[in-house]
Amino acid sequence: MGRRFTATLLSVCALALTAAGPAAAQRAQARKVDDAVEVFQALTSSRDRDVTRELMKTIYGLGIFPDVKKASFVIGGQRGTGVLMTRGSDGAWSLPLFLTMSGASIGWQAGIQSSDIVLFFRTRRSVESVLQGKYTLGVAASLAAGSVGREAGAVTDADMKAEIYSYARSRGIFAGVSLQGVSLEVDLDSSSDYYGREISKPDDVLGSDRLPVPPSAARLRAAVASGERSIE
Repeated sequence: MGRRFTATLLSVCALALTAAGPAAAQRAQARKVDDAVEVFQALTSSRDRDVTRELMKTIYGLGIFPDVKKASFVIGGQRGTGVLMTRGSDGAWSLPLFLTMSGASIGWQAGIQSSDIVLFFRTRRSVESVLQGKYTLGVAASLAAGSVGREAGAVTDADMKAEIYSYARSRGIFAGVSLQGVSLEVDLDSSSDYYGREISKPDDVLGSDRLPVPPSAARLRAAVASGERSIE
């Protein structure tokens, strides 16, 4: 009797742990999406929101990476997770697809920095470059640091050729963040955790209308749509 009870208890515990793993991963990804909502709202409600006015009207894709960590002491690196959304032909935004951001740098700065990074993809080509595999910013598509304040006009200049513009809200001891040479890669595992089903390719998310819409994804879509309306 005692042995049977112990065996049953162990089985129940094992099943609970098995179920808790995916659930915990899903909650972690949902928090990341909610963080992306906060980052986007902070950018579009800032004093310099005119910076993003023209970009939001015309961009094809939007990448948001909350809390990207960068550490450096002679040789440094940075890594974070974020989401990518694309605009459909009807103007509606897709569900978020998870991406990882990583990179290395060599220098004499020392310290740790945490930054929230937003990428505006102006062309379909720039997004497709990311979706085809590990992609280094500034290689296949031109990259420019987004201007702020009095220089905001440079971003909306029709003669500008950059396909991707980047913005960062930095915290910590570094003055800023350079994204030249930073790599982006589709994170199918995190996407699968988030939606609770296997995601085998980016189009399973970006081109699908059959996936369940998690509450955090609905909030992100609403935030982006609201941001667009606020600049019309």
